[in-house]
Amino acid sequence: MAKTVKDYIRTIVDFPHEGILFRDVTTLFADPRGFRMCIDQLLAPYAGMRIDKVVGLEARGLILGGAVAHQLSTGFVPIRKKGKLPGQTIAQAYTLEYGEAVVEVHDDAIQPFDKVLLVDDLLATGGTAEAGIRLVERLGGEIVGCAFVVDLPDLGGRKRLEAMGMEVHALCAFDGL
Repeated sequence: MAKTVKDYIRTIVDFPHEGILFRDVTTLFADPRGFRMCIDQLLAPYAGMRIDKVVGLEARGLILGGAVAHQLSTGFVPIRKKGKLPGQTIAQAYTLEYGEAVVEVHDDAIQPFDKVLLVDDLLATGGTAEAGIRLVERLGGEIVGCAFVVDLPDLGGRKRLEAMGMEVHALCAFDGL
């Protein structure tokens, strides 16, 4: 029987805190067939569409976004944690389960009317993705889709992004936290 992307993802119990089931995509990245399948499936819904830039969210979204941008023959833009990018940036704060965080993008990375695909490894509460969307929109870009390897539907991220009018594409889902 053929393997699916989900088959390459391992679960680590009680990481980073007790009671958490961490969905580790590094095992997916380490397998050449699994990684190729993942990238092909992430970009499949967008093949043939106008996409000017792929945005990858730190950290694993940078790996995925770069590979997707390469396959789509388009530009790649990293959205990173505060203080990681040189040059002029704009920032967006967002709420985490236990506090706040800030992400940044170069202020010249997205041009008005650019069609942008947002990519990350995991969709949980949707806070990081929403912050990335807000940055792209502040620069005048238009999000054409949000692509994730894993969706954790119990945490509500998909509903949050869809309520913003975003199209969400996820390769697999895991129940629970």
